[in-house]
Amino acid sequence: MTRYRPGTDKADRYDAGVVRQRGGVRVQVHLFGVRGSLPTPGAAFLRYGGNTSCVGIGAGGATPRLLLDFGTGARNLAAQLDTAPFRGTVLLGHLHWDHILAIPFFPPADRAEARVMLYMPAQGDPLAALEGPMSPPTFPISPTALRGDWSFHALEAGEYDFEGFHVTALDVPHSGGRTFGYRIEDGRTAMAYISDHSPTSLGPGPDGLGAYHESAVALAANADLLIHDSQYTPEEFAARTDWGHCVWEYPIALAAHSGTRRVLLTHHDPGHDDAFLDKIATRLPRSAALAVEGTVIEL
Repeated sequence: MTRYRPGTDKADRYDAGVVRQRGGVRVQVHLFGVRGSLPTPGAAFLRYGGNTSCVGIGAGGATPRLLLDFGTGARNLAAQLDTAPFRGTVLLGHLHWDHILAIPFFPPADRAEARVMLYMPAQGDPLAALEGPMSPPTFPISPTALRGDWSFHALEAGEYDFEGFHVTALDVPHSGGRTFGYRIEDGRTAMAYISDHSPTSLGPGPDGLGAYHESAVALAANADLLIHDSQYTPEEFAARTDWGHCVWEYPIALAAHSGTRRVLLTHHDPGHDDAFLDKIATRLPRSAALAVEGTVIEL
């Protein structure tokens, strides 16, 4: 695997250095969006949240500058930034609509002072891949029409430094395009993020829930936190094993297999309202919980 540190100007080097020298400052994980497939507005979805996938990583109470996925949950970060421009890095797990919907609807990144480095799993020209869903006639502008300093990059599996954090990107199975899971480390703590995952594509595994394959185990190994796709109940999963997602039991078993301390179940199905998710919550062990939009977790 390769090790790469993006950013060549003095501002990038200085800002990354500030994060690395934070000493005892805690890392914060911001759950800006935890819904899968489609946003779910309405009163029945208020407590767990209806915005699609977006997780921010920051430290010491600072506004996150490293984002994992760019679903509609990014609008929650926009509200925090208010009139300030976003200057940071976005790592996309893959290019399905629910993970990119905020790109043209994130005002802090559509300003002259903004700087956005957007990375996605390598599969051809990254800008061309985004122009498919985001250009006329399906959308009025293309990615290049966004103001600010935007750059679009194809990412291979490997090890990188982004915004002062060490990041490992590995391929995980998911239907409809190359997909990465990510591991984020600061030298003291580690978290893993696998928002979309179809482990049954690699076999049933020991429990019939999917294989505990090399990439998943490497990302989750001894991590403080695993945020993982858990879209289906066991009852639903029986008829959906090839739909590209997990039953909620899988990440709990993966965490136990990999030595992960805590598990947050995310990518909630759009058909699962608050009452439905409450019933799932009663079935979880103490080491696991359902992800809730707006939560900030300290590592």
